Amino acid sequence: MRKVSVKSVEPILKVSSSLGGDDCYPVPELNGQINSKKPVSSKEPTSSTRGGYAIESAFLDGNYARRKHPTKQAEYTIWDTELKGFGLRVLPSGSCFWTVRSRQRGKHIRITLGRPDEVAALLARTQARRLLAEAAVDGLPKQKAAVNAITLEHFVDMHWNDVARYWKPSTAKRNFTAWRVQLAPVFGAMRISEVRSTDVRRWRDDCAGDQESQYNRAIPVLGSLVKYAEALNLRRKGSNPCRGLPRYRRAAKERYLSPVEHSRLGAALRATDDRFPSQVAIVRLLLFTGARISEIRDLRWEWVRPPHLLLPDSKTGPKTIWLNSQALAVLASIPRREGCPLVFPNMAGTKPLTIDPWWSGFRLSCSMPDLRLHDLRHSFASTAIMDNVPLVTIGKLLGHVLPETTAKYAHLADEVIGDAAQRISGSLAQALGLRP
Repeated sequence: MRKVSVKSVEPILKVSSSLGGDDCYPVPELNGQINSKKPVSSKEPTSSTRGGYAIESAFLDGNYARRKHPTKQAEYTIWDTELKGFGLRVLPSGSCFWTVRSRQRGKHIRITLGRPDEVAALLARTQARRLLAEAAVDGLPKQKAAVNAITLEHFVDMHWNDVARYWKPSTAKRNFTAWRVQLAPVFGAMRISEVRSTDVRRWRDDCAGDQESQYNRAIPVLGSLVKYAEALNLRRKGSNPCRGLPRYRRAAKERYLSPVEHSRLGAALRATDDRFPSQVAIVRLLLFTGARISEIRDLRWEWVRPPHLLLPDSKTGPKTIWLNSQALAVLASIPRREGCPLVFPNMAGTKPLTIDPWWSGFRLSCSMPDLRLHDLRHSFASTAIMDNVPLVTIGKLLGHVLPETTAKYAHLADEVIGDAAQRISGSLAQALGLRP
């Protein structure tokens, strides 16, 4: 059993009756009596048995503590009749100490508050009441202990049932994967009230290197779980251990197609158009609209309203995609499957077509193994910048809600301006005869 010694006890101005007793104010003892609203009992100690062992108990006030108590070969404790867990330890030497016995993290601990001649009885009782209240032992419903015993593995089901309904399906799938793969093996068996910042930091350090991106995806999920636990009063408010923990910095993956790569990609699409018409049509729409892959892959005919695609929902909410003549031509070439609302259905006609496996092999045939489908969206933006389209307009075409999202393309605009300035200065220099 671990012993914790409390050298000094800070006085508490008031102890609420909700912690297990009437309101009282700690004041110095006068003539061996305790000033409080509750009259002090001077009953002699009584004995009871538990598990075959005698247990002594009495109302522990200053008078009683200063008595000379009988000694035994081993130390023993006289427990207070009013405050469960508060007692007076009597050593074989005859010395006495105020003590508190409680549970923390499922383990019994004993805290020594001091000698009766050093710490007044009422002050010791007040301090004991606070410690026991913090340990959720004294004056709290028994259900509290059961609530505190909820593990993250059990709590995640409650969180999912209440919160996941507000997530998009892709978000729910991504978050559940983060929980199952990253969080459950580390935190699943821990009680929701026991997860500390040190635990999360240790996990973060273990993820350094190959698992940094997985950590970045999982830490918001853990933070959401703990935040919801605080809302349900399963944790102290403001105790979220994920607050302030930085994510790992990852190198930007934006990739832009060069004119040569655009030409190579176009030739490869034409060569495979007959065998994979739906996959090719999806890629062409991504190139011509700058849309996200999910916005084209999940497209329904009812959303096609030339010259727009009117999406009822997207990553940023309802969205309008402008269709240029090339995109309209692609849509016009797609045959409709009777009774199927999807523009790009799978073979069974029940779900959107998945093109990731096909794309993995196709990009190898183009000698661009690192090209992602999302890079086609970046290339749409870079091409618009090369054509001197303002960033604000590009943001509207891409469906960005915040201007800051489009600002990542600003360096491309600066390059275009720099090239234009260089061409102008070259023409002027030639006109002035400064260079041939």
